[in-house]
Amino acid sequence: MANTYTQLNMHVVFAVKGRENILQSKFRPEIFKYISGILHNIEQYPLAVNGYKDHVHVFFEMQPAKSLSDIIRVVKSNSSKWINENKFVTGKFSWQEGYGGFSYSRSQRNNVIQYIIKQEEHHKKKTFREEYLKLLKLFEIDFDEHYVFEFYE
Repeated sequence: MANTYTQLNMHVVFAVKGRENILQSKFRPEIFKYISGILHNIEQYPLAVNGYKDHVHVFFEMQPAKSLSDIIRVVKSNSSKWINENKFVTGKFSWQEGYGGFSYSRSQRNNVIQYIIKQEEHHKKKTFREEYLKLLKLFEIDFDEHYVFEFYE
């Protein structure tokens, strides 16, 4: 009997609602570790999870039985609930609606992992807006700036 074989490497970026800089360095690693655990629990293979004060990058090998939107819905809802339960931020925490999803080949994995690991260093030179719009343009994704993440700069 034939089996299904895939190699789907997905890089997903999503932001804090209102683009607030509230993902503080003292608890960011815990959040990223928790997000990795969510992916693992829903049978996705996390390769790198990191981000900065106002957004997260998630890179994982995607199993095709679930849609990308379902995976990210679970990641965002479970992680925001966990952030609120642990009172990492003042008030109610939530992620902005939407996300950017980008696929990479196996040969690009190490470069993407290194890029995600070096987020803090990367954002000393470039804003999240610049980074995100560059990804959209690099992947030739048509977009209307009015409907891209809420950017406050």
